[in-house]
Amino acid sequence: MRGGGGRGLRRAVWRQRRALAAGLALTAAALAATGLGGTGAGTGGDTAYGAGADGAGGAVPGQVRRPAARLVSAPVRIADAGTVRLLRPGDRVDVIAAGEDGSGAGVRVLAKGARVADVPRAPADGAAGDGALVVLSVPRETAASLAGAGISSRLAVALC
Repeated sequence: MRGGGGRGLRRAVWRQRRALAAGLALTAAALAATGLGGTGAGTGGDTAYGAGADGAGGAVPGQVRRPAARLVSAPVRIADAGTVRLLRPGDRVDVIAAGEDGSGAGVRVLAKGARVADVPRAPADGAAGDGALVVLSVPRETAASLAGAGISSRLAVALC
């Protein structure tokens, strides 16, 4: 038994091929702009080149795939609201914690190369000394560190 449904579908696609191509190009551009497009290899993770997973030199040539770290959105209050106004979604930042005493003795880097996911607008009634909120995409463990440090330290960012 033979179905004739494929011919109609091919004809419809052929007629709308320019619209379909434009839609695909627009989708690809949107994914690239938001950073959701992945690596292009279909793995979504980091790729290391070299020997096999067992570490034997050249035993299994090719790629060794490592699982990607699960990213979460972490809202972080940065002490300097003016610095946060410079940030845009997609920027990469280092998050730095400083102790309340201001001596610089307790300074430590909490996150390196964190991607800015969102910069919410500050409320109109917010005090200038409250800092400003930024949402970062970071691994789950880093998000926990940022949340803990945000309670006891003043946080700052440095653009990468």
